[in-house]
Amino acid sequence: MTGEIAGVDGAAVAASGAEIFIPLDKLKKSPRNARKTPHSEASIEAKAASIHAKGILQNLVVEPELDEAGEPTGFYFATIGEGRRLAQLLRVKRKQIKKTEPIRCVIDTKNDPSEISLDENVNREDLHPADEYERFRELSENRGWGAEEIAARFGVTAHVVKQRLRLGAVSPRLMQVYRDGELTLDQLMAFAITEDHARQEQVYENLSYNREPWIIRRDLTKTNVAATDRRAIFVGAEAYTEAGGVIIRDLFTDDRGGFYEDAALLDQLVLEKLERIAAEVQAEGWKWASVHIDFPHAHGLRRNYPQSVALSTEDEAAREAVQTEYDALTEQYDSADELPDDVDERFGELETEIERIDGLRHAYDPDDIARGGVLVVLSHDGEARIERGFIRPEDEKPESEEAEDGADGDGVRVNADGEIIEDGDYDERDTQVSARDAEDEEPEDDGKPLSDLLIRDLTAHRTLGLRLALGEQPDMALIAVTHALAVQTFYRGVEAHCLEIRPTSAHLGGHADGIEDTAPAKLLADRQAAWAADMPRDVGDLWGFIASLDHASVMALFAHCASLTVNAVKQPWECKPHAHQTADRLATAVSLDMAEHWTPTVRTYLGRVTKAHILAAVREAVSDEAADRLSSMKKQPMAEAAEQLLTATGWLPAMMRTAKPAWFSEPEMERRDALESDALAEADAEPAAEGAPDGSGVSSADDGSGSDGEAFHIAAE
Repeated sequence: MTGEIAGVDGAAVAASGAEIFIPLDKLKKSPRNARKTPHSEASIEAKAASIHAKGILQNLVVEPELDEAGEPTGFYFATIGEGRRLAQLLRVKRKQIKKTEPIRCVIDTKNDPSEISLDENVNREDLHPADEYERFRELSENRGWGAEEIAARFGVTAHVVKQRLRLGAVSPRLMQVYRDGELTLDQLMAFAITEDHARQEQVYENLSYNREPWIIRRDLTKTNVAATDRRAIFVGAEAYTEAGGVIIRDLFTDDRGGFYEDAALLDQLVLEKLERIAAEVQAEGWKWASVHIDFPHAHGLRRNYPQSVALSTEDEAAREAVQTEYDALTEQYDSADELPDDVDERFGELETEIERIDGLRHAYDPDDIARGGVLVVLSHDGEARIERGFIRPEDEKPESEEAEDGADGDGVRVNADGEIIEDGDYDERDTQVSARDAEDEEPEDDGKPLSDLLIRDLTAHRTLGLRLALGEQPDMALIAVTHALAVQTFYRGVEAHCLEIRPTSAHLGGHADGIEDTAPAKLLADRQAAWAADMPRDVGDLWGFIASLDHASVMALFAHCASLTVNAVKQPWECKPHAHQTADRLATAVSLDMAEHWTPTVRTYLGRVTKAHILAAVREAVSDEAADRLSSMKKQPMAEAAEQLLTATGWLPAMMRTAKPAWFSEPEMERRDALESDALAEADAEPAAEGAPDGSGVSSADDGSGSDGEAFHIAAE
């Protein structure tokens, strides 16, 4: 070599073009490096991982550092390869190498350092992403490396490697389309949701001018089941995959658990799990158990509910002992900021035992269990919904045979008017000949019963008296109406009420498919079951049960029974404008917010209306710009895009909205506030009226005529 330079220690410095090894601690950053923007941490991390796995694949280009006299200092500036120098320093920091590690370098004292540094970074072309994805895929397939190992060798995360491997698995045909610039990276990532090349190509062929990534994902997963579906939640990913099912994961978006590829397998697993649960429940003694994914509406079965029963002496003693221990622990640790683990565990055990014993307070009649069955249904939240106590028609108790010749079970006869007639001679119209003029004859003995005509006359007068008296006692009227409603709500075929009030509950399953599987339907069913469990076994005890309830409980039972009679369904052949107007006013009175119970989806609304309705909904709930973006779409894609936009907005169709009450307007609110202020000032200024023990100046007779009365008036409107 020629052109050697003498160093400060007398050693010669290699000539330009020479390849030498220089200790890492003798390398410095060149002040004439074209890159002024620092390397990113991720870039240095990737280089360090690559060097650790494969060594430095490209030499550094350096120039010797000279002092003011032009003499070499023994240090070198890294003109090309600053990133590799920093990566090696990172490895020193991690104790992978020493700071004196020899680095292979090429001396360059002929070219301008700034120019060659610029040339190094300008005159190169990055690998096309498609090539990168395919090469990563080849490493995995040919070398057998997993994502973690590849990630370690390239200094990226395992998730990034998985994404590149998934992209590398896209159909070669579509990969070439991507290379040709006819697919964007976002579109390619959408296709990567599945590795089925035939399916990918089929969806690509069927795409219209609108190639939004979400449309591609939707079409690729159209026959799959989302992990958020109640069936997937119920079965679970582990059981599904163990059965041979495949879960498709989208590595580029939040897929909330992916998509279950085999819907038929998933349904099979759901039914099998429901069957196992049904078998456990049927072991309680039920005659039959039936499983369903969807609630079988209009099943036509009568239902019995558990009844209140007294605890045994042993259970009562056990309940008292558990409660005593629970209360003692509560008192002992009442002021503790945090419970010890063993105490917290004991609290849980005691609560479980209390719940178990309390559950014994309600039980089904053994005869109902022997004749009845259970419906095991998949609930809306992915849990098993167990409904006990259903009686099939063929399992009903046989009714007593009717007495021959029109006689009832007690051997008496009933005429054409439904009146009980006595023994004796009868004509062809079932009229008792010997008793036609019974009222005009003297009774032969004191034990002879009154005639039906007289009984009807007397009871008519008594009915008139009851009407007059009941109309003067609102509290008792509430009990009577509640009793009439409860009899017909919880007791089948029993005429045990004297008020001619007939509650009718329209079955909604025939109007809205799947409505029984919704959360509101489950809440209503649970409320019905809770009340039914409290009803006395004998309907004759119902009046005493209701009369013994406190006022709040009576009102709650009354409200429940009344609620079951609400019917605001609009039928095309019906003309009931006043009824629907009343339903609207009822909704206002109870402050109904349907956004809590219903969401506009493709299935429930958007897929069943015109494009104009969809755009109007988006325009109203989101913005004009959002609606304009959807306006060019076809109906189905528009509905699906609108579903995503309307989520969590609370938007409702006009007929599901609840009108605000008349007093809600701002001027009216201000007027009310002013009146209330005047009333308070007047109350403060005047002394308490006589006869008002609380000093409020309002007697009990006037109580309720203020704001509560006004609110009632508004609701009544």
